[in-house]
Amino acid sequence: MKKLSFLFVGVMLVLSVSFAGCNKVSEKNMKTAIDSLSYAYGVGMGFSMNQNLQEFPAEINIDLFLDVFEAALKGDTGKLAISPDEAYGIFQQCLMTAQADAAKTTKEDVAKFFEKNGKKAGVVTTASGLQYEVIKEGEGAKPADTSVVSVHYHGTLMDGKVFDSSVERGSPAQFPLNQVIKGWTEGIQLMSVGSKYKFWIPSDLAYGDQGGGGVIKPGAMLIFEVELLDIVNPDSAQ
Repeated sequence: MKKLSFLFVGVMLVLSVSFAGCNKVSEKNMKTAIDSLSYAYGVGMGFSMNQNLQEFPAEINIDLFLDVFEAALKGDTGKLAISPDEAYGIFQQCLMTAQADAAKTTKEDVAKFFEKNGKKAGVVTTASGLQYEVIKEGEGAKPADTSVVSVHYHGTLMDGKVFDSSVERGSPAQFPLNQVIKGWTEGIQLMSVGSKYKFWIPSDLAYGDQGGGGVIKPGAMLIFEVELLDIVNPDSAQ
């Protein structure tokens, strides 16, 4: 949202009939409204890119990036060794390699965790590798893979970081079981309405080697506590 906000403000200012209402960042350094806009836009884009790079699954040579970025921004093709199409191809190839390397390391740690966790009392491991523990067993119907369910859930990563939680939002979620990650599709079908389970979901039943949204790294496992509140389309229940 921050990135979109800066882009929106920038576009609106550029399209304005007059810059008369644009406050200068500094009377000493910013002589015009265009200077102020340029400065503010640079700050916004800089911090947005900084955040993106922190979540990027590979190391970046910042100095080289800035040199090339400036040349590309100014359209100075004479300073660029490759075309935009070539750059895109290289970027995709390097990104896939970086994701695979990151996923390999993460999955090795996850495999050790699953091996140890699976030996704990009450933890069940399914044929797919999904692990679960019954916190509370309900007495209602069980959903099918075509069911729309209402649930409360709390999702964390292996390090305990919360990445998504309907519990924290204070509002249950509804979704079709055949339109979510495989670990949810399989796991929630094990539950009866009124149940609460804890799931440990390996990456191949979650977001795989690509990860998800910057927060979920390539190869990451997901941990959920899920309470099945209702089956919204009861005709699909088992």
